[in-house]
Amino acid sequence: MMSAIFSLSVSMAAWDLSVTVEELGPEAPPLKVSVTSDLHIGGVILKIVEKTQIKKDWSDHALWWEQKQQWLLRPSWTLEKYEIHADARLSLTRQHKPLRLGLPNGTTLRLQACFSRPVFQTVMGVCHLLNLRHPEELSLLRPMEVKKKKKDKEAEEEVVYDLTGLRTSSGPAHTLSNGMPMHFADSLQTEAVYKMLSVSLPAPAPETITKMPRPTSLMDKAQVHSRWLDSSRSLLQQGVQEHDRLLLRFKYYCFHDLDPKYDAVRLTQLYEQARWAILLEDVDCTEEEMMLFAALQYHIGKVSLSEPQPMTSCPAMDDLDSALQCLEVKMEAEESITYFVLSHFLRPRPKRLTLKGYKQFWFAFNNTSISYYKSKEESLKEPIQQMNLKGCEVAPDVSVAGQKFCIRLLIPGAEGMNEVYLRCENELQYSRWMAACRLASKGKTLADSSFSSEVQNIQSFLAMQRTNPGANTAQTDDSINTYSLVSPRYHKKYKAKQLTPRILEAYQNVAQLPLTDALLRFLQIWQGLPDFGVSYFVVRWPLSSMVM
Repeated sequence: MMSAIFSLSVSMAAWDLSVTVEELGPEAPPLKVSVTSDLHIGGVILKIVEKTQIKKDWSDHALWWEQKQQWLLRPSWTLEKYEIHADARLSLTRQHKPLRLGLPNGTTLRLQACFSRPVFQTVMGVCHLLNLRHPEELSLLRPMEVKKKKKDKEAEEEVVYDLTGLRTSSGPAHTLSNGMPMHFADSLQTEAVYKMLSVSLPAPAPETITKMPRPTSLMDKAQVHSRWLDSSRSLLQQGVQEHDRLLLRFKYYCFHDLDPKYDAVRLTQLYEQARWAILLEDVDCTEEEMMLFAALQYHIGKVSLSEPQPMTSCPAMDDLDSALQCLEVKMEAEESITYFVLSHFLRPRPKRLTLKGYKQFWFAFNNTSISYYKSKEESLKEPIQQMNLKGCEVAPDVSVAGQKFCIRLLIPGAEGMNEVYLRCENELQYSRWMAACRLASKGKTLADSSFSSEVQNIQSFLAMQRTNPGANTAQTDDSINTYSLVSPRYHKKYKAKQLTPRILEAYQNVAQLPLTDALLRFLQIWQGLPDFGVSYFVVRWPLSSMVM
């Protein structure tokens, strides 16, 4: 018998794949590429590039499957594994495209964003470019559609700052040069943009606040969540196209490690988002809280124009500061400052006035707590009461002309805020006790190195009022624009002349705060509001589940 060995070679049938190439223009017909099912995605792209005969860097290009709204990002996968057949419509397009991005302070940037990766990774790239730490706190939001009149469209032209040519450096993300990231220090234009992002902008015009859409019901507050993009899907998968406009906002209200030395942009943008939440009544607050918010806005606007920006530091100086803090002598501030009169109300927000006079007690400071006794001799015994001032609100009630030197304390307690008034005899006594109360509210003791400078600042403020008591108030009355600092609800309720003295009264409490402390103070009060961090969702049940 004769035996024979046969060798069979089976080759897969070739078929034409239709691919639209972005580089050829929108009106160019799709290219026909002959492929087989076992051809990998990298080989398909190579054939397309060879057929276009365009010599350029194609490394940023990838294939987009239009019917399935899917990116083909695995170059080793074959067409068969992706289940791509001859009826598939593919497009060879760039993964990074220009996108208009609106920031919380109202600035609009045009920058390169990744359209192929999940939105979470796209946000990480944007935050790396803008020097925003903790990108997990932010996400992208579709802007609300607002119908504008023809006159408004012609008058309002959006100013867009182009950062498409900006590329991040290969070094660490927070390597700074001249107070800003290396990639922002390349030109005067990009340097100016970074300063704009890290400095609070002036208060908006009252007309701007009035025209902005505001939630009027819980349903309106719930609709905002329908505009957030899905963090697990890409921009192109969610219908976002090149040059579209999105909003970058803080979505998750857990702010980690706010450090003014490294978070100039992050702190400013967070403050701007909080400010607009107050002005547009996204978060409810009382009248007293609104006046304090207005005073802080006014103070931040003034200080931002005078203090050098941005708030950065040198790594060597940071090491020196850490070493000095380690060498700081930890001593208990048992210094007792004589204090003569006190009137206190241990009820939250008393609604009626009282004719009860001031009584004289002996006071002593220990760490951040204040204790009072009937007399100096009884200071060695148990105090009548001991109050911890950490986290309290400190407000002055001073009239130099009338020789009135009082301190108003709002101390948090289990049942709410306890209101305490302290009255001093003279300016020196007031300056020392006011400085001590301010430091204690921040968790600092009398041993802190800033105590002396705090006393000098308060004395300088009193001296300015003593030399010309009406000049400072008059100047502030002319420059303050009250309707730019409060929500539209108070535009209708009060006149500007009624709001001005109330805002100025709250302003006295924050007039000595540095810019960083004022920003952090604003955020602290915002986070303390009852509605802070509360989100609303629309939930619908099918009728069948509601039948008993």
